[in-house]
Amino acid sequence: MVISVEDARHEARRRVPRWLFDYIDGGAGAEHSLDRNLSALAGIGFLPSVLSGAGTADTGTTLFGIAHRFPVALAPVGMAGMLAPGGEIAAAMAAARAGISMCVSHFALASIEDIAAAVDPAGLMFQLYIFRDRAMTRDMVGRAWAAGVRTLVVTVDTPVTPLRLRDARNGFRSATRLSGRLAGQCLLRPRWLHGTLRRPDRIIRNLEPYGMGQTLFAQAAAIGRAIDPAIGWDDIAALRDLWKGRLILKGILRPDDTARAASAGLDGVILSNHGGRQLDGAVSPVETLAACRDAAGSGLDICVDGGFRDGTDVVKALALGAQGVLIGRPWAYGLATGGMRGVGDILTLFHTGIQTGMILLGTPDIADLRARGRDHLHIDPAGWPR
Repeated sequence: MVISVEDARHEARRRVPRWLFDYIDGGAGAEHSLDRNLSALAGIGFLPSVLSGAGTADTGTTLFGIAHRFPVALAPVGMAGMLAPGGEIAAAMAAARAGISMCVSHFALASIEDIAAAVDPAGLMFQLYIFRDRAMTRDMVGRAWAAGVRTLVVTVDTPVTPLRLRDARNGFRSATRLSGRLAGQCLLRPRWLHGTLRRPDRIIRNLEPYGMGQTLFAQAAAIGRAIDPAIGWDDIAALRDLWKGRLILKGILRPDDTARAASAGLDGVILSNHGGRQLDGAVSPVETLAACRDAAGSGLDICVDGGFRDGTDVVKALALGAQGVLIGRPWAYGLATGGMRGVGDILTLFHTGIQTGMILLGTPDIADLRARGRDHLHIDPAGWPR
């Protein structure tokens, strides 16, 4: 039984090869933004209301048109299927059992068709990267729709892949095959290696039809070349015309970009610095959340990710104006630790933490928390750099 995200992280480090753990755990550059995501949340204090009479908390809500038992969704994590056999399907099933949604990575090992066949696709979102080859992009959009997915999440903060020191030191980014250094790390994790050798999905199945390599490492190397670094708002407008479901942008940090998303007819945004994996030095999404909420008006759903490790962190984001939170590394650690059960344990921790935090704040439901939330927070003016 996982009792904290940090415990799951330590166990994941013990169970999977170093290159794989570092790929999931690491950030860009000196990892300042990765650390800032955690410290920004830690810098927010609570001002609880006592004697409120709120002995229970109703955590039910809706995120991007999907009913949720509590305001958390699984963020897209590329190649998560390497963490455990059938990993993405196991995570999707854990999310469905917990009553929340999962955003399936464009670079999942399991195909969107196979994941959608395992759970109700109405509870899935699909993450899309826009490739230089627009025909390939349109085909992937069509596959997601045909699989029953109705919420498309376009990641817009990855025009290039920055230096990620841990990946560079392991040789992961430059590898097109399982090199001696990477293979040696695999041999140190025999139980993980045995599971890997038995699994059929050792490539990114979503990319399989497009001739982007015959091995996972070749595909990973090809991804950076395939993503279009010059996408703009015209591309989002074209997607808005193509996609008839809910369209979400992921990777926004600025209030003016949030307002433009609202005026462009988007259904929502996910404020994100890509978990500290892109522009090192970028602010934490929670630092710009309140300003983005104010800039967007009432017609745009806003969720946030980055640095959330407990249900009380989620309560802080809701109090600042978020509809909900996406978690990435926590569920990946849980998956590496215990498969579907491990992901379920992580989700139970978050749900319990949200309930406990709301009751201790004196907020009986999500609507009340959002309406009065900022009154429940104390942010040290010196705590957040400006």
